[in-house]
Parts: sequence; structure tokens; C-alpha cells
Amino acid sequence: MSDGAEIIILGSGSTAFAAALRAHERGARPVMIEKSVLGGTCINWGCIPSKTLIHAALFRHEAALGGRLGLGTRAAAVDFPLLDAHKFDVVQRLRQTKYLDVLKNVPGLTLIKGNAVFTAPDEIRVGDRVIRSDRFLIATGGVPRVPPIPGLEQTPYLTSKSALLLKTLPASLTIVGGGVIALELGEMFLRLGVPVTVLEHSERVLPSVEAEPARALQEALVAEGMKIVLQASVCSVSRHEGGVRVETQVAGEPREFFSQQLLLAVGTAPATKAIGLELAGVALDQRGFVVVDQEMRTSVPGIWAAGDVTGGMQIATVGAREGIAAVDNMLETGCRCALDYNTLPMAIFTDPEVAMVGYTEEGARRAGFQVMSHTIQASAIPKAHVTGALAGAVKIVAEKPTGRILGIHLCLHRGADIINEAALAIRCRMTVAELADTLHVYPSMGEGLRLCAQAFRRDIEQLSCCAE
Repeated sequence: MSDGAEIIILGSGSTAFAAALRAHERGARPVMIEKSVLGGTCINWGCIPSKTLIHAALFRHEAALGGRLGLGTRAAAVDFPLLDAHKFDVVQRLRQTKYLDVLKNVPGLTLIKGNAVFTAPDEIRVGDRVIRSDRFLIATGGVPRVPPIPGLEQTPYLTSKSALLLKTLPASLTIVGGGVIALELGEMFLRLGVPVTVLEHSERVLPSVEAEPARALQEALVAEGMKIVLQASVCSVSRHEGGVRVETQVAGEPREFFSQQLLLAVGTAPATKAIGLELAGVALDQRGFVVVDQEMRTSVPGIWAAGDVTGGMQIATVGAREGIAAVDNMLETGCRCALDYNTLPMAIFTDPEVAMVGYTEEGARRAGFQVMSHTIQASAIPKAHVTGALAGAVKIVAEKPTGRILGIHLCLHRGADIINEAALAIRCRMTVAELADTLHVYPSMGEGLRLCAQAFRRDIEQLSCCAE
């Protein structure tokens, strides 16, 4: 247990709240400081509103699929105000139950409204109030990154935040970026009836994701009607006839793209500006993220940081676990609490969903492993034929001498659910042979993990549907 110390937490999102609750459990006195809406990005203009709309767009897409199967359904016009109201209700309900009610019902959990600014390593100022402590946690999160594009200051544009606050659907949309946010929101708008063009500077979308699932998703999105332009460098943007013009170089050739709206989706920048980190002496990396060690300590004794502001795995659940680890290290001398990031799963909520855990093939080689890998297509999974979700792939990366599973990367219908089993397999140090011998429900999409493991030692095309 702690000594009743006060812990000052900058932010009130998922990372900050998890840290505050952990501090309270251990007998400390947590104080969160928030300048904006309680709950941070995830609940207000990130995970919850985006996934609510993405799931709603899936209904419309499946209605069209049902029509093609003779079910008599059809995708009618979108009542966007009704859909937007549904999104707002979901956000309000979860903000109330998961944040406001918790704040009210947990004695000793304090929230101060205002902008916290460090004035010294052991002191912050919030308005006219000065607060001193020997334990601070920076959990201010991130903001959509806005790249320096010529003409942008005179051109209207959306970010991932403002795109989720729209009250009407765009007539057409150009998205700069081909990463997670670009594809999640791009497919959502596409399924709501908006023509979407994605401009990605690399040779494929999701350049940081293993190639096989990324290419499978790219093919699925193009087949659905998304226009994806690769090797596209944005030169400038400007207003054009009530919309936007984007001038680019595509594989060295000049091309122009026109749409009613422009969405910038090129990653997240840290929310580290104007909070006095230079006065506290906190080191930042070249991108402006707070530099931390494995125990979430910054360069300054007494100051920790966790979540998106550190530039690691920018996922709400990971940030929350980092916040907990930071508090444990604050309150328990010698705790040395650290996360094993190789066992932490993540998912991209496109359809099919992309999910991954553990090493990539190249990352495993760089770490010194002798590597073997195998990939199967989603069409090898019997359940994919039942659902019609034939797009996708499953890849397993393993250690060659032992067969121990090092990483699993997939693009599948319900992939975000399936990756949890994969994370457990890696955490339990399972081998490919053990996974291949683990009975799965038939038919299920999760069976793809077993089939991919079996493919290391046998031709799965020679297996009957329920074969061992």
C-alpha cells in the first residue's frame, strides 16, 4: 500500500482514469486535471463514436448483400441525422456510466478543470492555482496530426476528430493517408454512400502492418469501390468550385483530385504543446512525444508519462495498462513494472478486420530469431464460404528450431475477436504444433488459426472439412 501520497495526473482519458483508479486502490490520492471534456479522445471523438458509425455502416453494407441473395432487402438513403443522434446517445451513455458516475462514486477521486502547465519539475499551475507534488503522470494523449501542405491554411479540411462531428455526409471525400484512421473512416463513409479516394504515399496501404493482411484488405476495399491511389505525394491543396482540389505526384506523374471534402488522416501528434514540459526538463523525441523508459519514467525524477503522448502503441487498452504500470512504479519501490508489448493485441476496424499480435517476420529476424512463417487465404476457412467473407489472410510467424509462435497477423471477418486467442497463444508460449492440435468450433472463422498452424506441416487443401 502507498503512504497516502498525492498523484497529479494531467488528462482524464482512458489512460488517466485507469491510473487514477489504480492509485485510489493503493491508498493514494489521485487528482486529474482536464481542460476539455471528461473522458479524453476515445470516448468523445475516437474509439466509441467511430466504431459506432462503422458498425452502423456495416448494417447498410450487409443489407445490400442480403438483397443480392434474394432476401428482398435494399440499401435505402441514409438518414444521417438519425444516425448521428444514435452515435451521440452512445457516447453520452458511456461517458456517463464509465467516467462521470465513476468520478462521483469513488471517494477521493478528484477532478480539477483547467489547463495544467508545469512551472518547475515539481510544480504545475492551473489558472491561479499552484500545485506541488513529487509524483506526476502526463496522460494528455494525442491530437490529429496536420502536415505542412502548401495551401492548407486557405483550404477547408477535416481531421479524424472533426469528421466524426459532421452533421451531414460529404458529397465526395479525398483522404490523405492510407493508415488505420484513413481506412476505418474511409470505408465507413464509402458504405454510407460517399465516393472515397485514398491517397497513400507508400506502395500499399497500412505500410507498418505485415504485407499479407494489408494487401488482402487493400484488395477488399478496392473491390468494394474505394479508389486507392498509391505512391501519391501531395504537393498542394486549394479550394475549387465549392470543394477541394488536391495536386499530387503519383509515381512521379502530376495528377489532380477533386472532391467536396478533404480529410487529413496521417497519424497522431502528441498533446505536449503549451504544458510547460521545457520548464520541467522533460525530454521529447524528434516528433514531440515524451520519452519514457520501460517503467514509464520520463527523463525527470518524479514525472511519469503513459498513453498516446509517449508515441507507442496508440490503443486505449494499452494506454490504460501503461497508466497502471506507472502508478505501481510510483508507489512501490523496486516494482520495476513493465509491459510485454509482444503479447498485446491490436485491431483495425475495417471490414474485414485487420489484427495483429507479436513480432512481424522482419521484426523477429531483427530480434535474432531463426524464423519460419506461413500464410493462408481466408478462402481456405470453411466458415468464410458460409458468410461470404472470402477476403483476407492469416499469417503465423514462428521460431524455426522450436516452433514457438512469435507473431500472428490476420485480415478476417471478426478478426478483432479472433486475435485475442492469438494473444493468449503467444503469452502461453504455444508452438505451431500445439495450436494445430487445438480443436476449434466448426465452422468458425477462428478455425483459421488452426488451419494456418496445420499448414506448416501438411497441405490443408487435402483436408476434409472436419478433419483432424
